[in-house]
Amino acid sequence: MMAGDSGMQMHANSKLAGTNLADVLELSGMADDIAASAIRADTIERVLSALVASGRTADAARLLAYALPRREAVWWACMCARHSAPATLPDATEAARSLAENWVRQPDEDTGRQAMEAARRAGLQSPESWAAVATFWSGMSITASGVLPVPPAPHLAGTAVASAVALASVRGNASRRDARLTAFLRSAQDIATGGAGRLPMEAA
Repeated sequence: MMAGDSGMQMHANSKLAGTNLADVLELSGMADDIAASAIRADTIERVLSALVASGRTADAARLLAYALPRREAVWWACMCARHSAPATLPDATEAARSLAENWVRQPDEDTGRQAMEAARRAGLQSPESWAAVATFWSGMSITASGVLPVPPAPHLAGTAVASAVALASVRGNASRRDARLTAFLRSAQDIATGGAGRLPMEAA
């Protein structure tokens, strides 16, 4: 998606290709904002390009949290969290991220529930915790195992991913936010086209 630091370029095999723009704008709550910004675009790719070109990388990242398929979005949240993480994390926070990454590799309801519990133990204050919450909200039900299933609201997974990415962008040193968001968008580009989206750990 990213073409340098100032634009977005969509590849034919992108997992965003064919994404319904109206649905993404509704889920993200950004429909009115995009309309007020006079962005006249008919695809998610063009909206993202317009946002990046106008310096609105935070809004582009937020939109991507809802536009990417859920497994890819959760993985992206984990990669963003890894990039800005300190050298050591509390055990509960590390466990939350590990469970989220395991869920991406093999999605199942039990792992999603374990990830949610780890996020709660970690305090729901970190990017790792919100990546873990996103796994639970990406599942088939938000009720306990053996209880009548209740599916999560469609916007919840994107909300958790957006929270993880936003927290990762300002962790420790908010002055690094813009540089981090640029790196995060590169990661999303790679993930959307089938890559791992890995980013180097940030220098202290």
